[in-house]
Amino acid sequence: MKALLTIGCALVLAGIVLLINGGFSFTEMKKDTRLDYIHMLRPSERGSFPKVPVIAGALILGGLGLAILGARAED
Repeated sequence: MKALLTIGCALVLAGIVLLINGGFSFTEMKKDTRLDYIHMLRPSERGSFPKVPVIAGALILGGLGLAILGARAED
């Protein structure tokens, strides 16, 4: 099953990239003032998504599992 091996390697690579990146953050913009048709926006809250290492670990482990299954199926 060459497809399982390929998908497994892709998942491992995606997990490593996420682990190196370390997560992502975002800034939410809120309306501050409204003057007729003009809207003033200001950055109000900064947040981050801290669960990325857990997701990256799951991708790496799942990818390794698929890669091992794919390699065993070719034998």
